[in-house]
Amino acid sequence: MEAPSQSKPLSVIDPASKPEGAQTLLIDLDDTLCENNIYFERAIADFISFLNHREYSTEQVREVINQVERESILKHGYGLHSFAHSLVGSFERLSVEPITPELHQKIWSFSHQIAEHPLEIIDGVSETLAYLAERHHLIVMTKGNITEQSGKIDRSGLKDFFVAIEIVAEKNVATYREIIAKYALLPETTWMIGNSPKSDINPALAAGIHAVFVPHCQTWVLEHEEISAAPVDGRKLLEVQRFSDLRLHF
Repeated sequence: MEAPSQSKPLSVIDPASKPEGAQTLLIDLDDTLCENNIYFERAIADFISFLNHREYSTEQVREVINQVERESILKHGYGLHSFAHSLVGSFERLSVEPITPELHQKIWSFSHQIAEHPLEIIDGVSETLAYLAERHHLIVMTKGNITEQSGKIDRSGLKDFFVAIEIVAEKNVATYREIIAKYALLPETTWMIGNSPKSDINPALAAGIHAVFVPHCQTWVLEHEEISAAPVDGRKLLEVQRFSDLRLHF
């Protein structure tokens, strides 16, 4: 598994660097700050159209792809390389014809088109980060391939709003607790902000910090999960309609 990575040699948040009452906001990258899954959905649609399965419906083909993706994540982690393996594996399971070098190249091209797409910052993100960065400590917390995620952050133009960057192999309770300990964060003043119930909301709450759910209409199906019931031990769970609404709460 890939170890966490950060952009600055920071181990403890300095409370004096922000106004009194400053909190620490861990903020997701993909589909919270910048568009991501819409490009994968387009690639999957192109793949399904190319496959043109004669017996399976589009929904049945997608179920196979979802299962192969789950398996690929265990072997290859997240990112375009893993996604390309998923499409090849799906073709091998669904097609009656063997995969040739030409077919292999064609299938890999569906993932290449994602890499070539310009990064798209979600509306209101830049202005909201500028507002939040003046008042609070912001840390990017994203999971995936270190090279890919670092490249996105560098291209985004948002890097200077953050005191640190964390790229982790998985967002689970153990990882959140590691980040809390690494930066000596106080759970009562620490929030995780993101669009994924599975990775951003439920494990953060289970680790003892607050969470803000920012829904996205194209959240990856493998990130879908019922949001945990509102905590009763002081932890807070907020839901906003868009990222810019954070200015109403922080």
